[in-house]
Amino acid sequence: MLGGTATLGPHAVHRMGYGAMQLAGRGVFGPPRDRDEAVRVLRRAVELGVDHIDTSQYYGPGVVNALLREALYPYDGITIVSKVGARRDDTGGWHSWDEPADLRQGIEDNLRALGVDQLGAVNLRLMGIDGQDGLERRLDAMVQARDDGLIAGIGISNVTFGQFQFCAERTEIVCVQNQYNLVDRSSQPILDACTERGIAFVPFFPLGSGFGTHDVRGNPSVVAAAERLGATPTQVALAWTLAQSPAVLLIPGTSSVAHLEENLAAADLVLDDVQLE
Repeated sequence: MLGGTATLGPHAVHRMGYGAMQLAGRGVFGPPRDRDEAVRVLRRAVELGVDHIDTSQYYGPGVVNALLREALYPYDGITIVSKVGARRDDTGGWHSWDEPADLRQGIEDNLRALGVDQLGAVNLRLMGIDGQDGLERRLDAMVQARDDGLIAGIGISNVTFGQFQFCAERTEIVCVQNQYNLVDRSSQPILDACTERGIAFVPFFPLGSGFGTHDVRGNPSVVAAAERLGATPTQVALAWTLAQSPAVLLIPGTSSVAHLEENLAAADLVLDDVQLE
């Protein structure tokens, strides 16, 4: 069911989860186009067995966490993972917000918005951090939040292999979120290292760029495999990503119940060796 289970820090979750980013308005900013449908998507995801949901207070900002609370509180059996390190301005622009005090406030803002005392994990999203000292100070803030019981595990996102190694050697890392898909495999060394260490690897943009370029679904091999299997290109691309490692946890996002059901069905799609190649 939903690709089996894998470890996410202290939690065992289904390998097919849900990324809530697309529930906000255009550009991940402002309210959803259809609030009722957004609530239905969240509730349907849980009905279908999703127990790992990815979110952030800067989605909206505040919009997605409010929807989660409305639809799913008190989140029985659901591991909620968030991320910190960025903020939004009044026009929807993205900016770094990653000094240690900012990270702590970001975690507390997520807790307050969701109405919980602890999050399953929080990812430190790196946005242009240079040098070991800058990373060490920020990682220390995450360790303190974990030691204080605000988060159950520390994740990292948008990292280089060197940054991954530094963080994993300094403290326990429970998940890594980097871009990875059939077209862009630049994070393959990190995925391999996560597999070896038993760390969850949570690829973002598994269907290609989230901004309309390099869409994996148009890849001729994906289209051909979908036709042979009686599946959709989306399902083939997701099934291929799941098959790359037992450490992979998928969080495909959508604001449509129909697309949600299409995405989750990919967990039942088995690609043979020839199709994978």
